[in-house]
Amino acid sequence: MLCIEGETLVPGSLAALPRLVTLARSETQALEMAGAIVCSAMTDDQGEPMFVEHPDAIAELRELVDQRLQTRPADYIWGFRTLLAIEGQFHWSATFGDFSDDFYEVACPHCSLDVTIAIGGYGCYSAYRDWDAGDVDRRDLRPASVAELDGMGRWMYNLAVRDGQDQLAAGITYLMGRAECPRCASVFHIAGEYAAANLPPLLSVRLARSKIG
Repeated sequence: MLCIEGETLVPGSLAALPRLVTLARSETQALEMAGAIVCSAMTDDQGEPMFVEHPDAIAELRELVDQRLQTRPADYIWGFRTLLAIEGQFHWSATFGDFSDDFYEVACPHCSLDVTIAIGGYGCYSAYRDWDAGDVDRRDLRPASVAELDGMGRWMYNLAVRDGQDQLAAGITYLMGRAECPRCASVFHIAGEYAAANLPPLLSVRLARSKIG
């Protein structure tokens, strides 16, 4: 076993990636294994060298996963999360769901309250979570309009729309929208606060280096 998605890579994972990608052209299991390695990469010390040493394999893996997504497979969200990892969006890759029942925790940037963000069948709202009373003082989320989407948010939305994933596309507009804090009533950008608090350590270092350069 070279890797279990979301867990530490084992010795040999990095070196095996190009061979797995070659096999992935015709073998689904190899594609899934290669994807698991990439999804685990930035939580492990081996992660950063993999992107530097095997750019061709990473590029081909991206193409193979994208081709699979266009067939609209039953495990669509697996491929979507794998593409997010390949694009360096490891914080989203680790937590992204299909918005049937998604919850995110963010700290209000103004009063530091831990705010629960719900997007799915239970509603689209921000709230304070009380483990006895449930989600208290719910406030409706303010989804981003399609025109407001940019950067990675627009990329994710366009991918979901292209592949007919309407629920996923709608959820992305809420995730890239704004929430109201149930304590101080301030309004903040959901994705920005979540991403700032959840970048993997290696990715944080990588971004810092790019800014210095």
